[in-house]
Amino acid sequence: MCGVNPACTPQSQGEATRLTMLGGMAALRRLHQAGRTSTERTALAGEAAADAAAADLNRRAVAPGEGRGATGEPKRPRPPKAPVEDHTPTPGDPQAAAFFDCDNTILRGAAIFYLGLGLYRRRFFTRRDVARFAWQQAWFRLHGTEDPTHISDAQDTALALVAGMHTADLEQICEEIFEPVIAEKIWPGTRALVQMHLDAGQQVWLVTAAPQEVARIIARRLGMTGALGTVAETVDGVYTGRLVGGLLHGPAKAAAVGALARREGLDLARCAAFSDSANDIPMLTLVGHPYVVNPDAALLRHARARGWRVRDFRRGRRAARIGLPAAAGLGVLAGAAAAAVAVRRKQRA
Repeated sequence: MCGVNPACTPQSQGEATRLTMLGGMAALRRLHQAGRTSTERTALAGEAAADAAAADLNRRAVAPGEGRGATGEPKRPRPPKAPVEDHTPTPGDPQAAAFFDCDNTILRGAAIFYLGLGLYRRRFFTRRDVARFAWQQAWFRLHGTEDPTHISDAQDTALALVAGMHTADLEQICEEIFEPVIAEKIWPGTRALVQMHLDAGQQVWLVTAAPQEVARIIARRLGMTGALGTVAETVDGVYTGRLVGGLLHGPAKAAAVGALARREGLDLARCAAFSDSANDIPMLTLVGHPYVVNPDAALLRHARARGWRVRDFRRGRRAARIGLPAAAGLGVLAGAAAAAVAVRRKQRA
């Protein structure tokens, strides 16, 4: 095991037995989940994300000095005001909320890329992993479609990396990775839209395929109410190496928003949603005020056909596109692959 993973140490060898046991437990869950339909897995992923978001919200509400939307962060300069032509939220409407996608909507680029880069720097990957996922990323860019076998391969490998890890340890790593990212990579225009809804007293939620641990950190730093993200299965505070339901992507995001709306008593016809990707059309269609932000070509066509509002904060520049190739399976290794290729090129220069 240690011969494959350069991050493995003598101390970690003592975890081998426990990891084997967890692997057996995960195998049983895999058999159970294999019997689910795609629709059932989508619904389960959405419910799991809503459950995790509600649990985090309740925890923060009872913690000393915290409450709904509280961040515990030092006061930051207020963002610029949102464009006057934007939908103006009704102040104090308890049944209205705003839902924001993360990648290229709030964050410049993809959260999974920054997570992958941070984990690569911490030696979570072997060079063999990096080479394989670099090839899969190149395949995606060439063909423009996702290969299901690549997605499955990346998801299984990424989840295997965290299997046996304590949730608190991964959360600490994510905190370290995303502190500088959030300070430097947020779109000011979208940040202003977030603040507009917060100022109206509405709930504001981040909705992303990124891991829940990452989503929570980004949402907290921006003063948002909470986050809906991909939920990894845990037992007694330790990751099993499986997802609950599946990736929070496409229809699963809509399922999560719907589940959260039921829990929070929200009227989706009075809610707003913001995204850059055609993959999020199901989520955008759910709400009464859909926005497209820095849209891809497919979403832009869809938005224009339906009269949806369009906001592009790229100022003529093409947005950084990390894509969702094999990295759709939690995304970690695709980011690492891109980072590793860049590092190796620099070393050769």
